[in-house]
Amino acid sequence: MKFRRKRPAGGPASADHGVAGPTALTPSFGDPERVEQVTTGPFDVKDVDLEDGVERVDLGSLLITPGEGRDVRLQVDQKTNRVQAVLIAGPEGAIELRAFAAPRNGDLWGETRPRIAAETTRRGGAAEEQEGPFGTELRCQTTVKKPDGTTAVQHSRVVGVNGPRWLLRATFLGTPVVDETAGAAWAEVLQQVVVRRGDAAMAVGDALPITVPETARRVQ
Repeated sequence: MKFRRKRPAGGPASADHGVAGPTALTPSFGDPERVEQVTTGPFDVKDVDLEDGVERVDLGSLLITPGEGRDVRLQVDQKTNRVQAVLIAGPEGAIELRAFAAPRNGDLWGETRPRIAAETTRRGGAAEEQEGPFGTELRCQTTVKKPDGTTAVQHSRVVGVNGPRWLLRATFLGTPVVDETAGAAWAEVLQQVVVRRGDAAMAVGDALPITVPETARRVQ
């Protein structure tokens, strides 16, 4: 399933990154217990004025601004018919987004990262921790089978962002992993993501529900 934005994101360009996105907000937009000023994303929905003129795709727990020329695709489990992840794809690469419930105070990404690395190694790949613009991330290599039956090495970057009671996990694929310029452009996509955790009680690690917009069109 995928859908395309009707027009590119609006709103003023950021002076720091040159991209459309939320401006710096005062703490009054957020949780009263959070006194820091949140100026860079990904953002919690409580730290963003959703009437700021930025056009976003509302997927329930995730609000995203893909940018012009990129498709938004929903990865659906055929057995349960539930959306498992969101894929923003363009000609040069893609970024997969997943959001999870997390403890109010803690480092779920720090706990999850070694498990992802171990699973990558178990499948015959390799994973190495590196420092990136979003903190400690994983650089992974896995062997994949191509449509013609041959194999190739797939490179990916797995980034985790701890938020208030949520974890956003982003996996960069394709050129953005190996090309610094392309990587910076796709990092801006991640910076504009807004997470809507909701107040419902959830077990730590449960996936936040993703809803299908009415504007989505099914692809056969």
